[in-house]
This record gives sequence, structure tokens and C-alpha cells, in this order.
Amino acid sequence: MNSRLPKRSLRPTSIPLVSDQRTSPDNDSRLVASLSQSGADWMAGDQVFTPLGYEPSYEYPLLVWLADPNGPAFDLGRVMKRVSLRNFLAVGPQFSAAEIGAQNAPNNGDREDAVWSAIDRVCDRLSVHPQRIYLVGQGVGGSDAFRIACRHPQSFAGVVSLGGPFPLCEGLLSRLTDVRRLPMLLCCHRNASDAAIQHTDQTLRLFHAAGAMLAMRIYPSRNDLSRAVLGDVNRWLMDEVCGTGAPQHSHCAH
Repeated sequence: MNSRLPKRSLRPTSIPLVSDQRTSPDNDSRLVASLSQSGADWMAGDQVFTPLGYEPSYEYPLLVWLADPNGPAFDLGRVMKRVSLRNFLAVGPQFSAAEIGAQNAPNNGDREDAVWSAIDRVCDRLSVHPQRIYLVGQGVGGSDAFRIACRHPQSFAGVVSLGGPFPLCEGLLSRLTDVRRLPMLLCCHRNASDAAIQHTDQTLRLFHAAGAMLAMRIYPSRNDLSRAVLGDVNRWLMDEVCGTGAPQHSHCAH
């Protein structure tokens, strides 16, 4: 199966931006200037973060954030300030009420379409490296990140789940040859329930048997978006972006 990653856009055809004052073609330069100054803004309903000193001539890695619908309101600007102010572009797709209500439906295509549409909008307006697009999710969003990345492994450079378990019973490793090359990071809590620990153990066994790449970090805190966790996410992502291949030990993970 061919990758969904053409030259500029991840989808076979681009979805046009909603025609409003904030994102109309006549206001592209003002949009970029606003984003560069504030760090986070809105683009056709999606939260968008641009790094300090944004350079249109440089192709940035893009982080696609899938928030936990069961958690508090997601603030992309606040989160990215804890990850890195300079290393990445980021977008938080806006899901409809129907899509949020169907978060536990593994085959919900509308929710996945919202992710592709958000990526398209950012790629159309900002400078994104097409081979450095990462999915990052928290809680239920982390499980969704695993799903989407494993279904389209050639379209993403890696996936990070913050507290979201890998969906074991959905055949996500069916494209094993492609999934094997996809770096993944799973961040867990030290004081997780017995059921969660058993699920993590089964996940590690599955990845080991499949020869797939899954790094794991275990933290004493239950805050998936703490500075310590997001600092480790930044280091892991930059190792992948720079191709260092050298494992970096967390300062607080055990």
C-alpha cells in the first residue's frame, strides 16, 4: 500500500481552510506574524503553535497533538513551552462533539479525517518537513495516536503516547514491515493499576516478538504533561530528528 505522504500534503487532496478573517489567504502574512509572536493561535478551529524565531525558509518538524477528551481543556501553547520553544511546529486538531463522543470507537474515520485536515492546513500555511511529522497523544489521545500511526506508518516519523495504552486487540501490527521502522515512545505512571501494568507487560512482549521499536519511560508523577515528562519527550524527539540513535536517560524517570 502506498504512503499517504505526497510532496506537501498528507492527504490525496488538500482540504481548503475555512474562509474567515484569521485564516483567509489575504491574511497569511499576518497569521504567521501573529503566531510567531504569541507562540499559539487558532487556524480554522485548530490550535497552532509556531516556535520562537520562526523561519519560513526552514522546514520544521511538526507535532500533531491529540488531547485527552476526558481531561481538562488542552492548552497547546502552555504544553509546547514545556516541550521546546524553538524546535517544533505543533497543531492540536479540533474535534467535533460527535467525534469526541466516539473516542473509544477504534474505526472512527471522522476523527482520523480531522487529524489529516489539521495537518493539511498547517502544511499549506507554514513550513513543515514532510518526513518529520509526529503524532503525540495524551490518555485516550495517546491510544488514538498509536492507531493512526500504525495504520499509516509511512506517513509519520514517530509516535508518542503519554499515558495512553497501546490498543492490543485491533491488529495494528498487520503492516509489520512498515511499523517496524516507526519509532514509538510510551510514557507510563509508576503507581499504575495492576490491570494497566499487565497491559503494559503484554504490549512490551508484543513489540519484542514483532521486532518493533517501543521505548518506555516510567514516572513517579501521574501528571502526563509535567515539565519532566515533556522535557523527556523533547529529548526523545530531537534524538529521532537528528538521527543520533544514542539512548538518553531521563533525569527523573525510573
